[in-house]
Amino acid sequence: MTERSWRQDPQRRERIAEAALEVIVKYGVAGTTYRKVAAEAAVPLSAVSYYFSSLNALLFAAFNQLSRHISDQFSALITRARTQQEAIDAVVTIIFGDATSSSRTLLLSYELYAFASRHPQLKPVMLEWMTRSRSALEHHFSPTAAVAIDAFIEGMMIHRSVMPVVPEQVANAIRQLASL
Repeated sequence: MTERSWRQDPQRRERIAEAALEVIVKYGVAGTTYRKVAAEAAVPLSAVSYYFSSLNALLFAAFNQLSRHISDQFSALITRARTQQEAIDAVVTIIFGDATSSSRTLLLSYELYAFASRHPQLKPVMLEWMTRSRSALEHHFSPTAAVAIDAFIEGMMIHRSVMPVVPEQVANAIRQLASL
């Protein structure tokens, strides 16, 4: 079996960015290096520097890929709902589901927020993520309620990571926020 060359792998840049996310999960942003990312992606070290001119450029791409992926999943769950009650159920799924609130996703979100607080260039990525989330929520809730529910989702995911939370209580809180 022969190895694929970069010419045969049009997804190499995205794979490297995804590998960077795995390295961030293992070592945090502070422990992320080109060498670790290259090893995780199973590519030569030169491939990482070919696609990303700096470690910050790689981190920006990785976090952008993460935010788009989570935002796509979030939007799909919310826009699939036909009624406000189904949208509330979807929000509960977002808070308790593995796809959007796994320990991996939560850890990466912590790292993203910390990194973005020190690198204002990442603000557009965060803003796009929030805008997409709120836009999806506005299919079923007022703009004011969408902002409150979006913030509630993030806060509840953090709380849920350290203490038990009952889905029914979360659904009741979302119903209250929906009335805004």
